[in-house]
Order: sequence, then structure tokens, then C-alpha cells
Amino acid sequence: MSVIISWIIALLLLIGAFLSLVATFGVIRLPDIYTRNHAASKGATLGIMAILIGTFLYFYQEHGHFNSNLILAIVFIFVTAPVAGHLIARAAYNSGVGLSENSVRDDLKGKEEYEKQNSSI
Repeated sequence: MSVIISWIIALLLLIGAFLSLVATFGVIRLPDIYTRNHAASKGATLGIMAILIGTFLYFYQEHGHFNSNLILAIVFIFVTAPVAGHLIARAAYNSGVGLSENSVRDDLKGKEEYEKQNSSI
């Protein structure tokens, strides 16, 4: 059983490192703030969570230490990182940061006119 847990820990750490690396390349290579924000918030969040879960399992299995701080960190990152990514993208859109030329559509375009028409009803 110990060998299986060790392999699971190693796999979680490698997956976390890989996802963090992919998120880094996404932030460097993607064309606009919205796609960069998506790469940073999704890839880095999953990468950090996999690393923290692997760390938690390592300390629990090898040393018998239940680290509640790691559990709290996992929950905190799981809750706050996607919300922060959404708010950053929303703030960028509301401040007028444009989309990339390669973007297919803008779902929020015309939202203000639609809200003005339907607010009087």
C-alpha cells in the first residue's frame, strides 16, 4: 500500500508541476488579457491544488502528520482563484481593454443597450 501511495504522491506532484508550467507558457504566449487570465486562473489553480494535495498525502503517509493548514490552503485557493480571475477579466472588459483580433465573438457586446431597453419594463 505504501508503494501505491508513493506513486500517487509522485503523480500528483508531476501533474501539478506540469499544469503550472503550461499555465506559465499560456501567460507568456497567449494574445490578450482574457486568454492569459484564463490560463493563469485555471491552470495555475489546478497545478497548485495538485501539488498541495500531494504534499498533504506525503506528510500524512510518511510522518503521520495531518496538516490542517494544507487543507485550508486548498479550500482557500479553490474558492478565491477562480473568483479573482473572473473579477480581473470583468474589470479589464469594463475598463475598455480590447479583445484579440483572433477572437471569434464578444458575448457582452451590446449588453448596455439591452439592459437599457429592458430596464423600463
